[in-house]
Amino acid sequence: MSIQDTYQTVEGNAEGLFKDKGSKFIAFISHVETEEEIKETIQLIKKEHFSARHHCYAYRLGYYGEKYRANDDGEPSGTAGKPIHGQLLSHNLTKTLIVVVRYFGGTLLGVSGLINAYKNAAADAIMNASIVTRIIENNYRLKFDYPLQKAVMKIIKDEQLEIVSASYELDCTLEVKVRINKTDIVTEKLATIIGLTTEPLHCE
Repeated sequence: MSIQDTYQTVEGNAEGLFKDKGSKFIAFISHVETEEEIKETIQLIKKEHFSARHHCYAYRLGYYGEKYRANDDGEPSGTAGKPIHGQLLSHNLTKTLIVVVRYFGGTLLGVSGLINAYKNAAADAIMNASIVTRIIENNYRLKFDYPLQKAVMKIIKDEQLEIVSASYELDCTLEVKVRINKTDIVTEKLATIIGLTTEPLHCE
């Protein structure tokens, strides 16, 4: 059975802007891989925009956005982080962080005004970002004797596998990427030649 083996994320960084009644909402969108990277990015933005009233954010991690968080940073509950997170969901983005900094303009916007502002700032950042579709793959290490090299390389070519690393010493050792929807067929083919187990080296 086929499963989803692609995900959408952003490439690099981008910014968005929304203004309302003197308040300025600047959104920063970034591709992120880990929670530690998220913390570092938020701290850098806070340092650069230390005079901003709020630094609200939301992120999704994992191939399917299974790890996520939304933070209002002092704004009324649900008025900042949630609408930012909503934009990540509506655009089906994961491994993505959006931080929106607010410079207060002196006029209260109310709950609906804040939700609208944070939503639109996040949406503008997404519109300015480069959205890419990436393939979900697992890495496998192949170890085999030299006489089997031709047969193994034929499978790699036929299935269009990416070779991550190669070592040719007493025997051949290759690390290859296998798209998860191709795992069964590729591992079956390799197993008939080199007895490959179906356990990937690492996966998310």
